[in-house]
Amino acid sequence: MSEITYVRGDATTPSGKGVKVIAHVCNDLGGWGKGFVLAVSRRWPEPEKAYRAWHRDRAHNDFALGAVQLVRADRFTWVANMIGQRGTRTGSKGVPVRYEAIDTALATLADRTLELGASVHMPRIGCGLAGGTWSRIEPLINERLLTRGIQVTVYDYGTESPL
Repeated sequence: MSEITYVRGDATTPSGKGVKVIAHVCNDLGGWGKGFVLAVSRRWPEPEKAYRAWHRDRAHNDFALGAVQLVRADRFTWVANMIGQRGTRTGSKGVPVRYEAIDTALATLADRTLELGASVHMPRIGCGLAGGTWSRIEPLINERLLTRGIQVTVYDYGTESPL
């Protein structure tokens, strides 16, 4: 089994050749406006438009915790909108991250990534505004993606120390 490749950089400009899937965590409220999604929207309008439409029509689709929406951003790049956080704020029920939902989404992502013959690129999903910890997320990535032979690159943006 391979290992996650960690690099310093921007996950919206993934390195390497071939088809790439940029995976990130979204909330279940239809909110798109803080965190990594801003970088996604600066590069491509399609993932935000698709996410908002997906949420708007949620009575007739699979929009829920654990769901994945794959959106083509350009010829070789797809964005995976993964619903992995309940709400947007820390409150009486704890932080918004839902590890079970991220696990479910990663399993779906693995299937779709293999169909595309792609590699996966991401920030430290679930660890920013969602409030999760990398020590809980990394094993999910190992189990769902790496064990299936999918190359994964995690990007640490800027110069701050990793979470």
